[in-house]
Amino acid sequence: MNLTDKVIQFVLETEWHNLPAEVQHQTRRCLLDALGALIAGTATPVGRLMSRLAVAQFRGDEATILVSGKRASLTGAALANGFSQNALDIDDGYRLVKGHPGACVLPVLLATSEISPKRSGTAFLTALAIGYEVGIRAGVIRHALYETYHASGSWGAIAGAAAGGKHLGVDAHILRQALGTAEYHAPIAPMMKGIDVPSMGKDGIGWGCMVAIASVLMAQDGFTGVEPLFGDAPDKGLIESLGSHYEILSLYFKPYAACRWAQPAIAGALKIAREHRLQPYEIERIRVRTFSAAAALSRRHPRDTEEAQYNLPYPVAAALIDSEVGPRQVLPPRIHDAAVLDLADRVTAEIEEEFEKAFPAKALAEVIVDTREGRRFVSGTMKARWEPPSTLPTDAELEKKFYWLVEPVLGSSRTETLVSTIWEFEKIDDTKHFINLCVVE
Repeated sequence: MNLTDKVIQFVLETEWHNLPAEVQHQTRRCLLDALGALIAGTATPVGRLMSRLAVAQFRGDEATILVSGKRASLTGAALANGFSQNALDIDDGYRLVKGHPGACVLPVLLATSEISPKRSGTAFLTALAIGYEVGIRAGVIRHALYETYHASGSWGAIAGAAAGGKHLGVDAHILRQALGTAEYHAPIAPMMKGIDVPSMGKDGIGWGCMVAIASVLMAQDGFTGVEPLFGDAPDKGLIESLGSHYEILSLYFKPYAACRWAQPAIAGALKIAREHRLQPYEIERIRVRTFSAAAALSRRHPRDTEEAQYNLPYPVAAALIDSEVGPRQVLPPRIHDAAVLDLADRVTAEIEEEFEKAFPAKALAEVIVDTREGRRFVSGTMKARWEPPSTLPTDAELEKKFYWLVEPVLGSSRTETLVSTIWEFEKIDDTKHFINLCVVE
């Protein structure tokens, strides 16, 4: 059995009852967190734009676009929901792939759940867990094979194809072709180019979701793909550990709607402000010592949501003034607020060699604040909040985040119902009701 055979065996043979209890629980947490990000993302400019495009150019009645309830083809719905999924950059991630595995899987499963013969909650959760495990490994291999740092969609399409294939019950041959097709047609997007000039392309996730579901459908109809990349794994143990070691347990979660690379600096600035009861007007200068990728984030005044997220000074300033960085902070009119921009102009960045060596296994920063009165405060070495293994959010904290993101979109009653539904997702016989809960006409 070669390594790709091992992946296929894992996808086809894994069932909900095979998964350890801690993996089952983490999968529910991931569903809660990813769905919250998706629903909130539908209210962004890119979410609305891609919804309109999907309805116009991917016509069909197979699947639902959240939260409008508009209908499109499977590929169209996955495309639109995929762009909304990562629109706020507030979904989970995995350090070594520098990206978002869940965002590449959930939009695919929302589409397949409307045509799959397996519509139970356990079937959905099983496919979700499989998508994380296969996707993270595909991401590690993708980064090992290419020098250029590629966006999440480049390996996330493979994750989505694995999850979608499982959910639709395809056989080993079709799954192999789907995985190879997804790898070959995935968006090989140079991520740093999207950092230098932020755009709605974001992390390639929307396109990756569309490629994922299309690859499964194509394979079902006889399309043949390349041999998937798993045989190129730099370490065989990465694949051989499938079913015994679960990478889903090593995810980080995001409390802020900003690039993860900026979040250690946000944590440091808030720590200083909290400990010294410092008000924004007292601050003369904020120095951020960090790694080069974080220092490369934009320092310009943001003109749109994407420029606000892929930015270093802006989210630090917004956090100090608003005590949060969420949808309101990265959408107009807040991104043009004079007080936030004035504070952002007082933030500088520099590369610390020790932090550079630690990246990407660790993302670190140190914040130094000088006040107008001549005092200096130093945060010490900081990492982002909700990082494994020591600072992961509790279930209650993830619930609070979900309410924060979803309640303004769906209302309190529906949000509360969704939360209780997700924690008991195994009891669902048909996921149609779950999708209907995510729709407001």
